[in-house]
Amino acid sequence: MPGLNSILNSIFGSSNERKLKKYKDQVLAINELEKKYKEFTDQELKEKTLEFKTLLKGETKIEDITNDAFAIVREAAKRTLGQRHYDVQILGGLVLNKGNIAEMKTGEGKTLVATLPAYLNAINDKKVILVTVNDYLAQRDADWMRPIYEGLGLTVG
Repeated sequence: MPGLNSILNSIFGSSNERKLKKYKDQVLAINELEKKYKEFTDQELKEKTLEFKTLLKGETKIEDITNDAFAIVREAAKRTLGQRHYDVQILGGLVLNKGNIAEMKTGEGKTLVATLPAYLNAINDKKVILVTVNDYLAQRDADWMRPIYEGLGLTVG
């Protein structure tokens, strides 16, 4: 006979499933913005960084611009690297941005995923440090993702 937790999970879903549903709705919203930012020039994309920084110094909260910021990073990645964040990578970025862990296997795009929350927190005037297992990978990933960040007006060290 199924236990109470099993019955409740079948009706309401697990807490992870409920969290992921919220994120999935946000991924859909980010996808809708893709059409808008596809029409922007490179300079207009870069200017959004300054606009976001200004907004965040006022009443705007980081949550209010997350979807737009992620859509802009996706567009910048397409233009500079020829790589488009898949929905699951956008989902990973949203999870990381909330301070949670997103497990990904080798080759699933962790480096590209990290560009999303890194950009969002950098425009909030926070110093962002991405950590990897060795100096070689740190340099490789910094050089690889540099065009995205610099294309949006940020620096990489």
